[in-house]
Amino acid sequence: MRILLTGVTGFAGGHLAEALLAREEVELFGIGRRTRWPDEWQHLADRVPLHGVDLGDGTGVEAVLRKAQPERIYHLAGYAQVGRSFQEADAAWAGNLTATRCLYDAVSRWGGRPRILYVGSGLIYGDPELPDQAFDESCLLRPTNPYASSKAAADLVSYQYTRTHNLEIVRVRPYNHIGPRQSPQFAIAHFAKQIIAIERRQQPAVLETGNLSPRRDLTDVRDMVRAYILLMERGRNGEAYDAGTGQTYAIGDVLQRLLALAGIQVEVRQRSDLLRATDTAIVRANPAKLQRETGWLPQFTLEQTLADLLAYWRLQP
Repeated sequence: MRILLTGVTGFAGGHLAEALLAREEVELFGIGRRTRWPDEWQHLADRVPLHGVDLGDGTGVEAVLRKAQPERIYHLAGYAQVGRSFQEADAAWAGNLTATRCLYDAVSRWGGRPRILYVGSGLIYGDPELPDQAFDESCLLRPTNPYASSKAAADLVSYQYTRTHNLEIVRVRPYNHIGPRQSPQFAIAHFAKQIIAIERRQQPAVLETGNLSPRRDLTDVRDMVRAYILLMERGRNGEAYDAGTGQTYAIGDVLQRLLALAGIQVEVRQRSDLLRATDTAIVRANPAKLQRETGWLPQFTLEQTLADLLAYWRLQP
């Protein structure tokens, strides 16, 4: 099986490459903006050829497709910074919508018939209409930031290309996923990195945060990429699937769990510059369709994920 992963050097992309290599006889190819593998994924360099191509470069993408001849494409690449998207709206639209359209157009010009998994976002639903509402695939898309708007547009264009270009595309809408090797640009990984720095006495026992009240549906990244693989195998062409646990946790509660696992006490200090212009109070998935059609169930508990996250940062120099 010849498989192409866009965004392969990213957090979920690297975990997906590991999962595919562990379970199948596959030949993997990767597309990323980097021309070299980052340190945390260096062990993949010998097994996954990396093509440093901007997805907005249709000619470059087409050349990779003709070389790799993929039977499956996992499209994970995109702009990922929710908070910064307010200041970088053009980058969000280019990285999510334009890049996705360019990829599909390149596939059409190449003429192959790969099965494609488009990886979107559960944030495309925006604010729930009712307290503690669980979003499912029938809910209206009401995105509240440029990141989510551009993801919603790319989700819709993915469906359009199944109708107008006869491409085979399954859409997945993942909710927050966390775990080892996540960038500290994201809140929970940032907490873990700071906790280990405090543990090592490399910084004062003060932990800086943004808003701790939002509740999020948190899935271990290793469970999430397993959902991607199952959807590639069993998802229906043109359909969308919400991927999450169906449970929510306040970000402040997650922080307290990390501190309890580490066994340290700190002063928690909120920084105004880490607060977002808008922050949806609660985001929760209804994964019933995903579970019914693929048999997926999460295997990692939140405590195990957080313990693994702390262990990862303890191994960093």
